Amino acid sequence: AVVSTQSTGYEAYLQDESGLNRRNIVDNRVHCCLYFISPYGRGLKPIDIKFMRSLHDKVNIVPVIAKADTLTKSEIRSLKARILEEIEEASIRIYQFPECDSDEDEDFVEMNKDLKESLPFAVIGSNTFIVKEGNRVIGRQYPWGVVEVENPEHSDFGKLRNMLIRTHMQDLKEVTRDVHYENFRSQKLSYSTNTSVSETTGPKIVDETDKIIREKDEELKRMQRMVEQLTKQQNMLAAMQKQ
Repeated sequence: AVVSTQSTGYEAYLQDESGLNRRNIVDNRVHCCLYFISPYGRGLKPIDIKFMRSLHDKVNIVPVIAKADTLTKSEIRSLKARILEEIEEASIRIYQFPECDSDEDEDFVEMNKDLKESLPFAVIGSNTFIVKEGNRVIGRQYPWGVVEVENPEHSDFGKLRNMLIRTHMQDLKEVTRDVHYENFRSQKLSYSTNTSVSETTGPKIVDETDKIIREKDEELKRMQRMVEQLTKQQNMLAAMQKQ
């Protein structure tokens, strides 16, 4: 269902891109997939590897360790290292943070480096407000203390949120456009070009996408001819009125 949702979004975008209403295209493509990994195992499960492999050429995958408050800091570090190692062994392509230019702002360079080193993000979730030292925080109350969702000492939630909403949203969109969507588009057009019946059965089967593109091109040409004719008529009328 997830793979089909992304493919449907690409298909719809390709159809709109090939049509007349290109300025008002509704972009339903998914630019990022947060893949949550269980904290209870010692790394990735076979289903994790299979699922990410089916998605990594279609969408930007950002791995996330769920329920990080069930692990100690040393356990989180070990699990992160293990997950990255298994991702590399399985040849899974996850989202790669862009390299910074030499003239980039130092604060951004440092933040980008910190985000890279935080993968996979270890987060906790809660919708409960707790009063801690006179301040209301979102977190979980345990007998030994409070775990805060937005405290960087407890969770990578703040880093993940900033990365998605503030600092790397545009890069995620550009990778979708330039890599994932372009691959889909190339494969689709290549398939439509190469699709044909056997030589004994007759002419080549025309792909629906090619047919739509040709029809739209013809319609554009007709409209251009009509505009040219109307322009000529208006010029003639203007010239006659001056006389």
